[in-house]
This record gives sequence, structure tokens and C-alpha cells, in this order.
Amino acid sequence: MPRAFRAVTFFLPLLLIAAAQAAGPKVALVFDKGGKDDKSFNASAYQGAMEAKDKLGASIKYVEASDDNAFENLLKNFSKKDFDLIISIGVSQADAVKKVSAQFPNKKYLLVDAEVTAPNVQNALFQEHEGSYLVGAVAALASKTGVVGFIGGMDIPLIRRFEMGYQAGVKKVNPKAKVISNYVGVTGDAWHNPPRAKELALAQISSKADVIFHASGASGAGVFDAVEEKKIFAIGVDSNQNWVKPGRVLTSMLKRVDRAVFASIEAIKNGSFKNGTTRFGLKDQGIDWAIDSNNQALITSDIKSKVDAIKADIISGKIQVPDYYTNKK
Repeated sequence: MPRAFRAVTFFLPLLLIAAAQAAGPKVALVFDKGGKDDKSFNASAYQGAMEAKDKLGASIKYVEASDDNAFENLLKNFSKKDFDLIISIGVSQADAVKKVSAQFPNKKYLLVDAEVTAPNVQNALFQEHEGSYLVGAVAALASKTGVVGFIGGMDIPLIRRFEMGYQAGVKKVNPKAKVISNYVGVTGDAWHNPPRAKELALAQISSKADVIFHASGASGAGVFDAVEEKKIFAIGVDSNQNWVKPGRVLTSMLKRVDRAVFASIEAIKNGSFKNGTTRFGLKDQGIDWAIDSNNQALITSDIKSKVDAIKADIISGKIQVPDYYTNKK
């Protein structure tokens, strides 16, 4: 056998191993029916995955569930393939992740917004009530009528947590303020029903609400349409939604799902993936509020300084934000 050929046959396996190690992880995402273009929760997750594709060389596949009953089969299908990480976006996927992760113990899963205790499941949870408290303060400071609104998507404890934090932030600034709250529905369809959300927003506006915070996924498009039509203000959620209706979105409560997704993919790549739960809040900028060129003119220096002071007090523990999970009404 020629020496050159022997050298090639010796080094080829090493080169293949090195190439495999250099390649990024293979990642699958399961979105809910709102999909990656919901401009909200799923969109933030997608953004994190695309960042991992650009910076870590990850290969990304995704599906959008037709309804909640589809989650288990979608997760199983991905689990049967050679994905290094399977990511489930949303609280509604908790039961499916619990079942499928037990059936595929050698696979690794990230569950966002819910918690499953399993050796191969990592959970990403957020301190939504902290961010909701901040934007509640923004709403109260900006309101001219003393009436503000909240529109939730599906009526579940997670969204009640948003509402409770928001109400507390409003009352911190203006104890006499009125908060009108409504929910789009009680099923998963509530996340993608803009007409119903618009109807609720218009009703709140007719009751003098001049700032409305939505935590309703893709349904929020209806809220944005209503505030544009009636010339009042909305507050976005999850991703930075200030751009959706520039000049009509007062701010957005940032829930950095993108960071959680990117961090988990990075952990897969460097071999540091661990099961258990990571919580993201104001302290580590996993939760925040958004100021950019689309809303700078709406956020006065007085509003910014007061909200920044409240943020600092929450981080230090001086302000204890009520949490629906531990302090239900």
C-alpha cells in the first residue's frame, strides 16, 4: 500500500471526527399554533435559534403545532431522529414533554415556560411578574384618564401572573387608578384570535382605558389595531413589539426567550447541558422593558427615571412584587 494512501486512510477518520465536532448541534423546535411569526413569544424563541445558527453553526428544524393535541406526536417524531436538542415552546407542552422525555431517555429537551422534573429535561422559567410590574408603572405614569387595560390570552395561572404584576405596578404609581382586565379565552385558540382581542380592547377603550398591556401571543395584533384606530397606547409583550405600530406602542415587556434558547443550544455544543430549572428575571436581564427609536419620544425623562428606580428596587429586594403562583387572589 503506498505511503500516501496509508496516511490518508489513517487521518481520514480523525478528520471526520474533527468535522463532526466542529459542526454545530442539530436542534428541533416545536412551536404552538401561534407559530414563529407571532411577533411575540414564539418569535423570540425563533430569534434565539437563528442566533445559534449564525454564531454556533447550529442546524435548525421547526414545526408549528396545529393544536395542543399535536405536541406529543411532533415531539416523538423529532425524538426518533438524530437531533441533539429538542425545544418545546410554551406551557401547553409540559405534559407532552413529560411523556416523551421518559420514552427517549437518551435525548435532551428544553421546555420553556413550564417545569418537568426529569434527568434529560432543562426548564427555562421567567419572572414575568417583575416585568409586568415595570410596564404597569409605565402605564400609570403615561395614562391621562387613570384607567388602563390588561388583555390576556388563555386564562391560565401564567397569564394571571402577568396581570397581578401589572396591576401592582399600576397601583404603585397611582393607587386610585382603575385596571380593566379581560381574557381572550380558555383554550389554546386564545393565543391566535386577533378579532376577539380587538373587540375586548375596543370595549376597554370605551370605558376610558388609554393604555392597554396585552399578554396574548398572536392575538395581540388585534390590540394593536384597536389602539391605532382609537389613538391610544398599547404595551407589547415577550419580544420588542415597539415597531409593530410605531408611536402607538408605549413600550414592550421583554421576556428574553431568545436568550434561554441560545444558552441551551450553546450548552449542548460545549457539553455543559444540565437538567433542572433556570429562572430569568430583571437581575440578569432575562426580563426587561424596551426603549428604542420607535418609542423614545413617548418615554419622557421623568417616566424613565421613575421606572428605572422601581426596577432597581425590585432587583435589590426593596420592592416585593406579588406573585400569582404564591399569592393567588
